[in-house]
Amino acid sequence: MKLESYTNVQIGVDYYPEHWDESLWEKDVELMRETGVKVVRVAEFAWSRLEPVEGTFDFAWLDRAMELFREKGLQVVIGTPTTTPPRWLTTAYPDVLPVFKDGQTYHPGVRGHRCFNSASLRKYGSRIVEKLAAHYSGHPAVIGWQTDNEFGMIDCHCDSCNAAFRSWVKDKYGTVARVNEEWGTVVWSGEYSDWEELTVPYGGSPFQNPSLLLDFQRFQWDAVVDFQKTQIDLLRALCPDHFITHNFHSYPQRLDMYAVGADLDVAAFDYYPNTSPDKQATTPYSGALSLDVTRGIRRQNFWIMEQLSGSPGCWMPMWRTPYPGFIRAYAWQAIARGADTVVHFRWRSAAAGAEQYWHGLIDHSNVPGRRFAEFSQLCAEVNLLSEKLLGTVLKHEVAILHSHEQKAALDIQPQAEGLDYYENIKQYHRALTKLGIGCDVIRLGQPLDGYKVVIAPSLYLLDEQTAAQLEAFAITGGTLILSNRSGVKNMNNICVMQPLPGMLSRAAGVWVKEYDPVGGDIHALVDSQGDTFQCSQWCDLLSPVTAEPIAWYGDDFYTGIPAVTVNSFGKGAVYYFGTHADERFWNGLLVEVADKQGLQRFAGLPEGVQATVRTGDNGSFLFLLNLNRSPQTVPLAGSYRSALDADGPVREGKLMMEAYGVEILEL
Repeated sequence: MKLESYTNVQIGVDYYPEHWDESLWEKDVELMRETGVKVVRVAEFAWSRLEPVEGTFDFAWLDRAMELFREKGLQVVIGTPTTTPPRWLTTAYPDVLPVFKDGQTYHPGVRGHRCFNSASLRKYGSRIVEKLAAHYSGHPAVIGWQTDNEFGMIDCHCDSCNAAFRSWVKDKYGTVARVNEEWGTVVWSGEYSDWEELTVPYGGSPFQNPSLLLDFQRFQWDAVVDFQKTQIDLLRALCPDHFITHNFHSYPQRLDMYAVGADLDVAAFDYYPNTSPDKQATTPYSGALSLDVTRGIRRQNFWIMEQLSGSPGCWMPMWRTPYPGFIRAYAWQAIARGADTVVHFRWRSAAAGAEQYWHGLIDHSNVPGRRFAEFSQLCAEVNLLSEKLLGTVLKHEVAILHSHEQKAALDIQPQAEGLDYYENIKQYHRALTKLGIGCDVIRLGQPLDGYKVVIAPSLYLLDEQTAAQLEAFAITGGTLILSNRSGVKNMNNICVMQPLPGMLSRAAGVWVKEYDPVGGDIHALVDSQGDTFQCSQWCDLLSPVTAEPIAWYGDDFYTGIPAVTVNSFGKGAVYYFGTHADERFWNGLLVEVADKQGLQRFAGLPEGVQATVRTGDNGSFLFLLNLNRSPQTVPLAGSYRSALDADGPVREGKLMMEAYGVEILEL
């Protein structure tokens, strides 16, 4: 496989030749070339055109499109089309269709109507992938493959899934007796006496055994991984020089993206930042988190396989049209946070089908307009800097630990109103971003080498290995920040009979003597300076052992009881948050931690302005992005040359940035 095939910094488009009269193709591809487009994704929804009837394959139309791409110097990523099984397949082999928990069938006519455990889907899906891979393995324009499209959790309860789940549980636990023990099925007389009694959780009742529900989610993760692997094995065998990716979407995902991403060469994300002015305060920051999460899937640079090009709509009211500069600025935000290739969805708005109003770069009029002109500017800028940015990466000293298992367990049994695992991560990440502190978001359990500060939110499920790793991190000089609802259960979703935070109590230097699930009720939090902040969701009443309190509750029956502590542990420090403190409290604490640990920080960022650095053999580049509808002024600590305007004046003092302005400075 050629590494440069997916590490080039470039712009692309999603194109659907099967949707358009062939007379449009050459004009479209020529305009792509003139605009500076470098890569095109095709065919991820085209199974019915590639195999119009069972066993009859028609690649001639795609061959003609491929030849145009080759002639114009465009590279191509082919999507395996298994997310849209054709009607001939679902009619002849109805086991392809998922069955919901209420017994209803997921009917064709949409997309994603495929059960990952269906034998028929595996058979015929593998056949179309094999045919495509063999046909295009030597094509000079093809550089890579996207598996399926936007994997997600289907919660299929069909007969195939029922049998597969029973087999999965048997492989994991070995005996019915052990299942009963590990899941605690004695409660409510739920014990199994025979394997045939064990089924998927029919009906979807929230009162079902939480250990069963967690393992059912894990089973589904493994099913997606196994389904994808059947495709990856074929692609690696037939197309060894091509890379393989998958386009994740819509965070937070219930699907374990780390497990799915492990077999890929590069992860990809479908990025649709919200265009509404009402979302101005949150969109830049939730988007930044999504990009950092994607970079963490494989802990390397990534692709955007679908980038917003116009107003999304169709099955929902359309969003506002992107404000001038929005498309360019958010594409650069993706690159600033580690995207090497940004592929825009889509070249032209669809004239037919369910996505008619999920607008592309060119409207139904087929006349390029303002958005297309902005896209053209973006292409020119990226192509100008492509060589300089080649091989550059982000290097950070702060990590947030993220776990799909924690989210799943907390979703199965909500702890308090408003206590949302991913929303809380958003707040921690937003605080860091506003302070100009770079941050990675990585899978819980990954190596922590190189990090000075680690935030580990709500380690609700905890094992000895994780506890030991975090202890070692702090002992050797790291700053570890823990939050409430940690150490509550073992990995089978069974409560641990010891004071919280369980196996992390020694590192935290504190015990939880009682807790109050306050939910949306706002409580007072008072720091050592007497300043008052707000807290909510949860209140652990803390009893320090070796830790020192740094904030106390300011009301209710626990006035004066410690709420936040810090414990000197080895060469490092462990903070424990017994409550969900407001962002203002977090800002103050993180500034203090950053100063103590000597973290690199870009201070003085206005609201909605973000700063990141990509570094490589060609130097370091500071990206400044004003993701606002209004101009902003950014203080500069030194004098810099603009990579976008090499012949322009030196940037120093105060940098004036227009609405959705972008600046890239050479450090």
